[in-house]
Parts: sequence; structure tokens; C-alpha cells
Amino acid sequence: MTASDQAAAAEALPQWTRRPANLASAVAGELVARIVRGVYPEGTPLPPEPALCETFSVSRTVVREAVKMLQEKGLVQVRQGAGTTVTPRAMWNLLDGLVLAASIAEQDGLDVLDDLVVTRRLLESDMAHVAARSATDVLVAEMQALVDRMDELVDDHVTYADHDRAFHDVVMRTSGNRIARAVVRALESQVINTARYMGQPHREQCIASNRGHRQIYERIAARDPAGAAEAMFTHITQAWLVRRDGPGEPVRLHR
Repeated sequence: MTASDQAAAAEALPQWTRRPANLASAVAGELVARIVRGVYPEGTPLPPEPALCETFSVSRTVVREAVKMLQEKGLVQVRQGAGTTVTPRAMWNLLDGLVLAASIAEQDGLDVLDDLVVTRRLLESDMAHVAARSATDVLVAEMQALVDRMDELVDDHVTYADHDRAFHDVVMRTSGNRIARAVVRALESQVINTARYMGQPHREQCIASNRGHRQIYERIAARDPAGAAEAMFTHITQAWLVRRDGPGEPVRLHR
């Protein structure tokens, strides 16, 4: 093969195959997507190493590292002498960014997002309950300032969204529940740039959303734990139902 032929062949390969440091991660990412899409169904074996090496034009070492990543995500089980088998969906780690993103991209991704919202609603309602018991005057003033500022930002949905997240984070920080806050932040970080979750914000949506924030703030300022929890529960539910765009009744959100 001439030098020009080699250059042409290299140009035909996907860009990530020419970055050795990223090969295992790139192969793992593609395998995650294929498993979630059902190309490799639950309970079936992954193609053998030689086949994967040929498919992705990589070495056995890269394939083995990629499969190890799949194991860590709960997507496959490796057994000596039995090969690598795709595990049931119930075993998949949906807190993993790749697994969550691939799941949201699928047709049943709305169910995943509904579950994410239910999880947020449960955790943040409890944190609002605690925040109403423990908020200092300084933190209450911080919440008020954010709510007042969001009233001025309803025509700038990008900046509004930044303040929206800041408001929720103040409530979570005020609760002192670092684990619940970390879970919510981890979930949000995976979907914050996903159109299917964020929807298409507009002025009326921002106005309605901030009414919910103000109700949460007022209940916390009044030191009303039950009221704060209910206000947070209602706000998260209604804000998602406004953004939710897809078929089917959101039965997972029903209490």
C-alpha cells in the first residue's frame, strides 16, 4: 500500500479511531448505545473479542478495557468460559452519564425522564421540608433575591435557567443533606443540555415556573415545613408536565 493509499484509508476511519488514548472509552460508548438500543439484547452474549476488534478496528487490549467499562456500568457480566453477557436492564447503572443519555435517547426515554423527575421530586421535597426548619434569615434573603431577580429574567430563558438552578441549590444546601443534593446534581448534570428534558422555554413558562419558586420561598420563610415540601412537590411536577412532550399518560408521576 502506498503512502497515499494509507492516508486515504486513515481518513475513512471514524475520527475517534485515530486517538489511541480515547479508543477504549469511544468503543465503550458505542457499545453502551448498541446495548441500550437492543442491538445486543438482554441475556445475549456480546460478539466475541475478534469480531469486536474487527468491527472497531482496534486491538484486543482496547476491547477488553471497553468491556471492563461496561461491567462497571452494570451492562454486562463476564464469566470465565462463558463469555460476556448483556445483563437485564434492572442491573444497569442509570446514574452513569452514558447509560442515562442513551436511555433518554430511546423511544421509551420519557419513562426514564419521568422517573428522574419523580426522584428529584421526592428528594427535593424532603430537602425543602428540612430547609423550612433550618433556614437562617440570610439564606431566606438569598432565596428572595433569586426569586425577585427571576421575575426580571422571564424574557431571557438562558439566564433564567441559571438562576432557577441556583434557587434549587440554595434550598438543597440549606437542608444540609449532602447525599441527596449530590444525587440531584448528578442527575441534572446529565440532562441539563438535553432538549427532551429542557423543552423549549418561553416567557409564559418562566413566569409560571417562578410562581412555584415564590411559593416555595414563602413557605420556607414562614418556617412551614409541610407547606414547603408540598410547594416543591407541586412545582417540580407542574414544571415537568409543561415541558413534557411525547405520547402516553405520565402515569409514573401519579401519587
